[in-house]
Amino acid sequence: MRLVIAECQVDYVGRLTAHLPMARRLLLIKSDGSVSVHADDRAYKPLNWMSPPCWLTEAQVPAGMEAQAYWVVTNKAGEELRITIASIEHDSQHELGVDPGLVKDGVEAHLQELLAEHVETLGPGHTLIRREYMTAIGPVDLLCRDASGATVAVEIKRRGEIDGVEQLTRYLELLNRDTTLAPVAGVFAAQQIKPQARTLAEDRGIRCVVLDYDELRGAESTEFRLF
Repeated sequence: MRLVIAECQVDYVGRLTAHLPMARRLLLIKSDGSVSVHADDRAYKPLNWMSPPCWLTEAQVPAGMEAQAYWVVTNKAGEELRITIASIEHDSQHELGVDPGLVKDGVEAHLQELLAEHVETLGPGHTLIRREYMTAIGPVDLLCRDASGATVAVEIKRRGEIDGVEQLTRYLELLNRDTTLAPVAGVFAAQQIKPQARTLAEDRGIRCVVLDYDELRGAESTEFRLF
């Protein structure tokens, strides 16, 4: 991973355009090719980013522009994240190695397995595309299709809190950039969902589903079992 703290301006050019004026920010360039731009707030959410597959080019500074560097990050769709760097305060490389990934507790992992087996719990006509659908920021618990054929991303928790809704929101932002999947709807599924989490989810158009663990366990296949 490369960490760069720089005074920079960022412009996203593609299906939509976005502009970040010159300010001091953290730029993260990961080994998977992704580039994200962070401020010293907003918790973990970047101001803007480019998901892999993408390619960073340290291009020549355009004529008439006063800058130390000019980066252009391009994805497979031809969209560009253009980063104009006025000055660099810090630039370092770090080898993090292979991450073992998030280890879910036993109940949460079993909920995912059960819901994948009985995905119709989410609604009639739902079908499973795959479990642990990988994105640039981690795996989506379940990727499904609803009765109309639309894509649905499901985040599963034992206890549904605001952090889980934020996590699903980040996944949806990435998935909806993929034209082969978009539009992607979200489902936040948990045994218990806190009122604040439900309010935030519904405000963002995310459907909440309360899971009955015992009921799902009772629906498990008993094939090849003696007891």
